[in-house]
Amino acid sequence: MAEADIEPDSGESTASEATPPSRAKRFGTVFGRALSARLPALSVTIVAGLALCVSFPPFGFWYAAILAFALLGWVLTRPSTTAAGGLGYGLLFGLVFYLPLLPWISGLVGALPWVMLSLLEALFPALFALFAVLVRRFPRWPLWFAGLWSAQEWLKSTVPFGGFPWGVVGFSQSESPILPLAYFGGAPLVSFAVALLGFSVSAMALEVIRWWRGDAAARASAPPAVVLPGLCISLVLLSTALAWPHVRKSGVGAGDDPTVTVAAVQGNVPRLGLEFNAQRRAVLDNHVSETLRLAEDVRAGRARQPMFVIWPENSSDIDPLANPDAGQQIAAAAEAIDAPILVGGVVAAPDYSPDNPVSTNSVIVWNPQTGPADRHDKQIIQPFGEYLPWRSFFSRLSPYAERAGYFVPGQGTGVVRAAGVPVGVTTCWEVIFDRAARESVRNGAQILAVPANNATFDQAMSEQQLAFGRLRAVEHDRYVVVAGTVGISAIIAPDGRELARTGFFEPAYLDQQIRLKTALTPATRFGPIIEAVLVAIGVAGLLGAMLHNGSFVPARLKSRRATTDDGEGAT
Repeated sequence: MAEADIEPDSGESTASEATPPSRAKRFGTVFGRALSARLPALSVTIVAGLALCVSFPPFGFWYAAILAFALLGWVLTRPSTTAAGGLGYGLLFGLVFYLPLLPWISGLVGALPWVMLSLLEALFPALFALFAVLVRRFPRWPLWFAGLWSAQEWLKSTVPFGGFPWGVVGFSQSESPILPLAYFGGAPLVSFAVALLGFSVSAMALEVIRWWRGDAAARASAPPAVVLPGLCISLVLLSTALAWPHVRKSGVGAGDDPTVTVAAVQGNVPRLGLEFNAQRRAVLDNHVSETLRLAEDVRAGRARQPMFVIWPENSSDIDPLANPDAGQQIAAAAEAIDAPILVGGVVAAPDYSPDNPVSTNSVIVWNPQTGPADRHDKQIIQPFGEYLPWRSFFSRLSPYAERAGYFVPGQGTGVVRAAGVPVGVTTCWEVIFDRAARESVRNGAQILAVPANNATFDQAMSEQQLAFGRLRAVEHDRYVVVAGTVGISAIIAPDGRELARTGFFEPAYLDQQIRLKTALTPATRFGPIIEAVLVAIGVAGLLGAMLHNGSFVPARLKSRRATTDDGEGAT
């Protein structure tokens, strides 16, 4: 009896222990089949994201952006790609794009915020891909896809906390023949054109492959439908050809615009990283010293006498308006060079107190005879860097949060006058936003200055930021002077060419003759309207798809609902 009692118990135990491996095996089989079926699309999505990344500096393979959209178009137009699948592929595409594009952020705040920011930004391509799948059956899908991409770029540049335009595709085209399109519509139009090219190439290739795979009779009776994507490509090329003469003429200095000599000083900092803020006096002394060297070269005939000099952002983190010693140093440099200096300084705000250390990030025109004069207070300040949104909340999440400053945005026209010349100022972070440079030029700026502080970042970030200045030059038909604490500083012609540039992390100055420009480009006049039209194309595609498809409900779900309504299969 004892043996009989034992045997059933042993059998039950063995059966129960065998259940988990069986379930795990079934899950592994299902997962493996699902992954195998999606592996080609996943692989192509990863390649597309990497291709878009390497189109940006420091790689600069601008044509890879077109390839990226062509590959992404194939993934999103596959019949097996569902709306949920599109969301997933778009998220993967965004992560593969942003993670290697933004690693310089980790040096400032650590790896976790870098990954979190990349994930947040990847949500926007994910939304694009979701809606792209929904409109792909609507005729002329490359056009609607390009419009939807423009819509997601507008959205990412707006929210949250004022947006993050870093990664806008137009900025990857600073070496591209498509760059002249910025003259007509700025970065939004360049992005739209690149996306339209890529999706049109994808549509043509897919149509030709479909046609080739048909039988001989079908190929003879119906040629591949490549007219519309061909027209889209032709339209981009024609628009570029129309813009090119205007951009090239301005870039070579044609016309009777007055010439002036300007200088940019890159004083350098003792070392990279946030610690440089503890060495503020050394940074100021470096810029004074480099300006004195420029003055000596001018007297010796090795450099031209500049009409004014541009120092970088944070070249004087010591408030020169409140600290007489700092003010005397700057005055001595201005007197030596005998020209006004645009000084990047940190200035205490009117309601400053030890408990509320609010400041403005300012560019002050320091005249050699009269001292401080005109001033631009940075209007678009960087969240989580220059200030911390929801400080009481985010300070609990990360020890890096308290590194954020207490800067407040300023007011003004974005223009200062130096030696009588109206200079548009877009301080570092501001140059990324379309509205900053546009408002400066519309308020009379004849040259654009971009004082920047790159000491907390790396050379790759500096190369990317320089690309922003190159596009702004073409967009507004202005010479652009980029002055960085550690580089890369440059003087850029209105056709986007770098006339002069410094190395990274070295003291240097640039001394260059440029022209003062007054004409307004179509992008300057109508930029927001053009962007609204591009976004409206994407919205129109969504509305058209709703009318064309009846709704966004998948066909198999419609069939299931119809069966239930008819009373069949209700059991």
